[in-house]
Formats: sequence, structure tokens, C-alpha cells
Amino acid sequence: MQQSFKTLLNRVELDWYLFIPALLLSLAGLITMNSFAGDNYFFMRQSVWILVSIIIFLVATIVDWRFLRRTSVLVPVFLVAVAMLAALLVAGETTRGVQSWFQFGPLAFQPSDAAKLIIILMLSKYFSRRHIEIKNVRHILLSGFYALIIFVLIFLQPDFGGAIVVFGIWLGMVLVSGISKKHLAYVALLGALISASLWLFVFVPYQKARILSFIHPLEDVRGAGYNAYQSTIAVGSGEIWGKGIGQGSQSKLQYLPEYETDFIFAAFAEEWGFVGTTILLGLCLVLLYRLVSNAKLATTNFETFFGLGVAILFALHIGIHAGMNMGMLPVTGITFPFMSYGGSHLLMEWLALGILSSTKRHSQGPRLL
Repeated sequence: MQQSFKTLLNRVELDWYLFIPALLLSLAGLITMNSFAGDNYFFMRQSVWILVSIIIFLVATIVDWRFLRRTSVLVPVFLVAVAMLAALLVAGETTRGVQSWFQFGPLAFQPSDAAKLIIILMLSKYFSRRHIEIKNVRHILLSGFYALIIFVLIFLQPDFGGAIVVFGIWLGMVLVSGISKKHLAYVALLGALISASLWLFVFVPYQKARILSFIHPLEDVRGAGYNAYQSTIAVGSGEIWGKGIGQGSQSKLQYLPEYETDFIFAAFAEEWGFVGTTILLGLCLVLLYRLVSNAKLATTNFETFFGLGVAILFALHIGIHAGMNMGMLPVTGITFPFMSYGGSHLLMEWLALGILSSTKRHSQGPRLL
């Protein structure tokens, strides 16, 4: 029994530069959503999700994930993700006008979180085999087709923020794969045309209102601009040292809506101030730097692209979430990695780190294409 336990410990080789920042971010979110009085609903449930996520991370570090390189595995997984997103449009639970969840009693599952990780795997497979020919525009368009399927299904929920993240993942991975400047200009032009078409023919009124409230936030502080306005107040009121743990008036008195999810960065900034926020973003930089460093040292192109894809995913969520909390970007409902309340995104984020830790351990030897 003791020998088996030692063998198990030897198989779990943690990358502490990934594990510690992610754990501290999770704990920072947990402390921020704790009311320290009365009902601690979010705190208790998130504590369970963090524990489950860390267990999944540890298990994932043991599993040999090299089978994910096989097309015969990835394609069915991709099709399952597409089927789940399509099923949401028929049987999904609608919350705040967005049909993004499957409800199973007290539990809710958001397939778009898993879909983001799956599209990273698909693009990693595609670019790892065709990175030498990436300057051929055909490969850019074909890779974009995979992302477009996920993008459209998420956008139709309608989850504008999630769709933007999927587009950002595809664009970021195309850029690191070696796209030419000419083709980059074509992509930018295509993006401008798509954006104009979306504004004219696709965006529903509340999505337009969010963008307009970003341009003129003070013109409708009691309506579309209310969340952004309260968020900037929370961030600014933290000043240098913050109001103290559990003393955030904007969040704890519920002036700031959704402080445990969409605006947890603002709630944290109010209580911890500029100094605490700097440390928080420093942890994010350590995590991102480690992801990129490991990706550069990976032994196969697939692992390199997957590591960079996960880094892009986290960077997008961090940048967009912090930007919208500080009034620099439109409010899109993007979670902050490891901090925001919710099980779906937390499980996906810790699973991604577990897969990366595993591939780093199982892939030894000279670099392969």
C-alpha cells in the first residue's frame, strides 16, 4: 500500500510555477466572494468546485494525453462539442437573456467553456501538421472554418463575449503559426466587414446598447451603462491599499451587480487596492510566462501550439475581464480565470493545466514535428 502511494506521488510531477499562481488566483476569488456575514452561498459552492478542480488537475497530470494528437480522437470530440452547442439552442437554460447552460437539478454546465479548449486542440493539430505551409491562405481559411462553427453556435446563444474569445483564440494561433503580413491585412479587412455586418444585421438591441454605453457610459448610468459605471467606482474607490477584506461597499452592498462573476476583478480591486491588484496581475503574468516558456521547450509542434493556445485563452479572459471592469472595454460577461464563480470554466482551466503538466512529463527527448 505504501509502495503504491509512493509510486503515485512519483507520477504526479507538479509544475509549481503553474500550480501556485493558479491556486492563489482561485483563493483570491474565493476570499472576494465571501460575504463574511450571513449567507455564504457562493463561497461554499466555489470551495467545492476548487477542490474538485484540483483533484481533476492532479489526475490529469498522471494521464498520458498524447492520444489527443490523433485525428481519430479529435474529430469525434469536436463533433460532440458542436452537437452540445447546437443542442443548447433547443434545450438550453436561459439566464439573463443568454441560452448558454444545461441545467441538471442544482448543477449547471456551460458547454462553451469546454468548446474553447477543444478548438485549441483542433487548431493545434491542424497547425502542427501544416505550419510550414501556413503562408498559403488556404490553410488560414480552413482553420478559420473550424473556429467559425464554434463561433457561430456560441454567438447565437447569444454570448457575444464567448464568441469574441473563440475568434481571438483562432487569430492568436494563426499569428503564432507564422501568417504573412499580407494575409494578416486580409484577415483584418475581413474582420472589419464581418463586424459591420454584425452591427447592421445580427446584433440585438441589448448588445448594441452595451457597446454604445462603453462609448458614452455616463449618458445612461441607470440603464445600459449602470454595470460599467458601478464597476469603475469600485476599482477607483480601492485607491492604493484598498478598503480591506470584506469591506467592499460596492460589492457587499450589491451596488455592483454580479460581483462574484463578471465583476470580480472590480470587487477585488475595491478591497485590495492598487497594490493588491498589481500582485494579482503579477500572478497572472507568472502563469502566462510559464505557459509560453513551456510551449517553446515542448518536444512536438502539437504541444507547442496547445500550450500557446491555452496562454492565449487565459490572456484574452484576463485582458477583456480587467478591461471591462475598468471601463476600458464593453461589458461582455467574460470570467476572470480561476477567480470568477462557476464550475464549468474552473474545471476547464485546471484540466488544461493538468494536460500541459502531463504532456511536459510524458514528452521527453529531441523535438519532433
